[in-house]
Amino acid sequence: MFDRLEAWSIAFADAVWGLPMVALLLGGGGFFLIVSRAMPYRYLGHAFAVMSGRYDTPDEEGELSHFQALAAALSNTMGLGNIAGVALAIVAGGPGAVFWMWISAIVGIATKFFTCSLGVMYRGVDSAGNLQGGPMYVIREALPRSFYPLAVLFSVAGLIGTLPMFQANQLTALVGQTVFDGAPPAWSGLATGLVLAVLVGVVIFGGLPRVAKVAVRSLPAMVVVYVTMTLYVVLTHITEVPALLWLIVSEAFNPSAVGGGFVGIMLIGVSRGVFSNEAGVGTEVMAHGAAKTNEPIREGMVATLGPIFDTLLICTCTALVILLAGEWQSPGNLSGITLTANAVQSEMGTPGLLALAFVALILSTTTMFTGWYFGAKCFGFLAGAQWQPYFRWFFISAVIFGASVSVDVVFNLISGSYGLMALPTMVSTLILAPRVMDAARDYFSRLQSQK
Repeated sequence: MFDRLEAWSIAFADAVWGLPMVALLLGGGGFFLIVSRAMPYRYLGHAFAVMSGRYDTPDEEGELSHFQALAAALSNTMGLGNIAGVALAIVAGGPGAVFWMWISAIVGIATKFFTCSLGVMYRGVDSAGNLQGGPMYVIREALPRSFYPLAVLFSVAGLIGTLPMFQANQLTALVGQTVFDGAPPAWSGLATGLVLAVLVGVVIFGGLPRVAKVAVRSLPAMVVVYVTMTLYVVLTHITEVPALLWLIVSEAFNPSAVGGGFVGIMLIGVSRGVFSNEAGVGTEVMAHGAAKTNEPIREGMVATLGPIFDTLLICTCTALVILLAGEWQSPGNLSGITLTANAVQSEMGTPGLLALAFVALILSTTTMFTGWYFGAKCFGFLAGAQWQPYFRWFFISAVIFGASVSVDVVFNLISGSYGLMALPTMVSTLILAPRVMDAARDYFSRLQSQK
């Protein structure tokens, strides 16, 4: 049964992540960059100022401050895709895949500006009368009725794409690597899944404010620990870094490289990059759509920081550790987080492995917490807000399921669902881009007049 499920999941992900999807995400991001005249990049300083709380408006509509909204978005994007997903990308596509992950993040900055500005601009009311943000509400509120099936497609795909299976699976694998020295007993997956299910349940039954508070408190510590670990590995291999960076760039355009040549590497790198930073997927729109602000462009600017922290910083840390340790050249049976863990252990010993376990625990649990919020919003859009509380039980059961199956099944299932989510998100954003630009010109002209 599991063999058939694995084969189906691979076919599903391959069908979704073909050239058309990559062209939509990279081409769409390039279009946003050009049409905005690099506006999101030119005002990054303002984005940091907004994130710091200088422009917080607690009396306006929404549930979260600007920083809490960014933390909630990052707690979903900054998950084990940053550790395990990067390892999977390098094994499948070689060092060149890292380059295309970087490209997906760079154009993703512009994509997030447009998608998340729309998330505040076109917030809608659910069946219970609560204000909500997300691509499904953008499509419902801003586009003709004929586009409504795209809102349904996003919500259905979002129910699957936001499930915690990948996080539970890879955390279970890390427990096996750390506690049982790579040879966990058969019962360990179920046991780990049950413990995680209880932990997730405690948090998600507290609602979005509790999720945001957990993310705000835990993510900064995780970033400091992980960057410190990476700097240690980089400094011990400092003479190898220039050649490694050249290898990443040159292999990205090598027609005979591992991963199916130039096109194959690009597909792998972009799909893994989007799996990491979620630019254009739409989950980030649901987080930033909950911000307490009546200025859509202001929240759009905060969202631009996501790909910088997520892919350009944390994913690069993972890639450097794996490539400098040399583990990617002969991975054997290692895959995902076990490959990253092996690389860290070879460079830093047991202390490094324990530090990685701490980082992975923070990443996986915070991602699961926010994944519940996003999935519940999709479920509420489809079935009605009054049914959202019941989604918690389905979500918790998915933790246990994810801990018990292979990494290929859960990764391909989630990755393919991300691609399906990106289709309605990108199509609606491309159509509505002129409205974002009108609002952006107005906002930044007012900002300049205040100086």
